[in-house]
Amino acid sequence: MLVAAALCPCPPLLVPEVAAGAAAELDGLRTACDEALRGVLAARPELIVVVGPGPGTGATAHEQGAPGTFRALGVPVDVRLGRPAAEPPVEGPPLPLPLAIGAWLLDRAGWTGPVRGLSAGADRDWADNRADGARAAESGERVGLLVLGEGSARRDLKAPGYLDERAPAVDADLARALARADDEAFLPWLDADLARELMVSGRSPWQVLDGAAEGRDLTGRLLYDAAPYGVGYFVALWN
Repeated sequence: MLVAAALCPCPPLLVPEVAAGAAAELDGLRTACDEALRGVLAARPELIVVVGPGPGTGATAHEQGAPGTFRALGVPVDVRLGRPAAEPPVEGPPLPLPLAIGAWLLDRAGWTGPVRGLSAGADRDWADNRADGARAAESGERVGLLVLGEGSARRDLKAPGYLDERAPAVDADLARALARADDEAFLPWLDADLARELMVSGRSPWQVLDGAAEGRDLTGRLLYDAAPYGVGYFVALWN
């Protein structure tokens, strides 16, 4: 059963060593992510499932202790998705970058319990994402989620995808949904085509969360809503 969820963006610049001299620019975002994760840990989960965006139409599971790294970004920082379940740890392919950032956030929060990862493909159907969320919620008696993803990367002229005039309105709708400002199903309206056009990476992870939260009377609180670098970053806590 889902007891709480933290929703955070996953830009590499969230990791101070990657951001280097620009690290202070995202201090407020890091603080909001820390607060959201404190809320999840306060709900006493027995398991945390980290859900992030992935390619294609599939979903890929990642086991506890899976390695991740930021070395491709020029910094000698390595992470693991929770503590390895065995010693020496079983090595495998590196975590996708969003889940590596999730692993970094969990370590920063001090989580030492069981953890699993899931990469949800950007082009997956709403029904598939919803079903994965329901399975995640049923994977333990008290399950917490760390859900990674971002709004549109086309919020202004300097954004990675340049300006799309639809982006501010869509991100405003996303912010209301993340704050659980209404009782409607969460984000089935955001189809894969629109998300691709507006470069919204959070679509599938957020839909997984909605499936996990179905039937649960969770409140939502938006802790951060801004677009530094022209990308919509949202942080929320559901509990």
